[in-house]
Amino acid sequence: MLTVDELRADVERGAIDTVIAAFTDMQGRLMGKRLHAEFFLDELGAGHDVEGCNYLLALDMEMDPQPGYAMASWERGYGDFGLKPDLATLRRIPWHDGTALVICDVDVPVSPRQVLKAVLERAAAAGYDAKVGSELEFFMFRESFEEARAKHYRDLTPSVPYILDYNILASGYDEPFLRRVRNEMQGAGMIVEGSKGEAWPGQHELNFKYADALKAADDHAIFKTGLKAIAHQHGVSVTFMAKPDHTWVGSSCHIHSSLWRGDDAAFTGESDVFKQYLAGQIACAAELAVFVAPTINSYKRFAAGSWAPTTLAWGYDNRTCGFRIVGHGASLRTETRIPGADANPYLAFAALIASGLHGIDAGLELEPAFEGNAYESDVERFPHSLRDAIARLEQSAVARPLLGDEVVDHYLNYARTEQRLFDEVVTCYERERLFERG
Repeated sequence: MLTVDELRADVERGAIDTVIAAFTDMQGRLMGKRLHAEFFLDELGAGHDVEGCNYLLALDMEMDPQPGYAMASWERGYGDFGLKPDLATLRRIPWHDGTALVICDVDVPVSPRQVLKAVLERAAAAGYDAKVGSELEFFMFRESFEEARAKHYRDLTPSVPYILDYNILASGYDEPFLRRVRNEMQGAGMIVEGSKGEAWPGQHELNFKYADALKAADDHAIFKTGLKAIAHQHGVSVTFMAKPDHTWVGSSCHIHSSLWRGDDAAFTGESDVFKQYLAGQIACAAELAVFVAPTINSYKRFAAGSWAPTTLAWGYDNRTCGFRIVGHGASLRTETRIPGADANPYLAFAALIASGLHGIDAGLELEPAFEGNAYESDVERFPHSLRDAIARLEQSAVARPLLGDEVVDHYLNYARTEQRLFDEVVTCYERERLFERG
């Protein structure tokens, strides 16, 4: 990481000339401004925030302003909000020359980082620190982003033409790219564990060390943007879509989480805290699905035998379950296998930690572990579509107490908008079935 004094020294010797001030929007994208480094330091010294239009938290993926948001609208004039740099996140980003980046707080309750911070404050008030690790999978293609766009993202060439799960030879074909990614993420202040081939042609995974939840979310968001920037520079493309093609496996974002009291793990020995935390995550998963599976495409990933879960079962080291328990001693933790790579890390972490805290507060009892193939069980299913997830959030008895009315209303509007925009589109599926034969 980078201190302000180190930044100032780098600016004076010409090593850094640009500072990116960024925050994460609802879709999980980094938004913000590139500032001349000298100007950034001057404004920081004067106590000034960076300004950004508040429509950035009221847009769809196409950057079109959408109605129904209380915080920003045409009627309210789409004013500015302040982006307050969190200097603990200041870092060099090696994939852009002479550039540093700082994550900013947006002082509105619905900002994803603020949603997570509010949950972490509640955890702290109860005497807990939350630690999280997210495993991110992605697909890599030989086409550049421009070439993929020209092909309408169809018939793309995987970087490796066969399944490369754990395959050292096959993943080695992409190693010039992946080595740069690992090293430059390390250079950007992240502690990289490693990378590996995944369960489909061209699919890879990269993992970072377990960390405090807020840092883990910050690193997750920066990684996704950085990976795409490096891919662009290499003339290839990557995607974090949950399910790029219905005939492929999807890309997951398995989220490991646990609670700590200072240096002491609160889950050790499968404590009551552990059991209640896991019971809370299971009890709330369907009602908070919008926060961990935020798009139409998210739900295409949940298919039997696909390595993505379909049920809310939990089990010990059982990859068919929605909740897999791994580790021992201080490393005992829940692995929530439901989120896909398209999840917004701040919102997903917030929903899962808040659910666990709810389980502790309510003293929920944990059902016995599931054994066997959860795909073929009668355990409760996770919502099968965004429409179903919206209905569960609308009817939820826990969402508003856990996240607040303003947050729930904002993200209900987001989800309803996603569903409405999809419902208005004529898809390739319809044309291919009906154009000639219908």
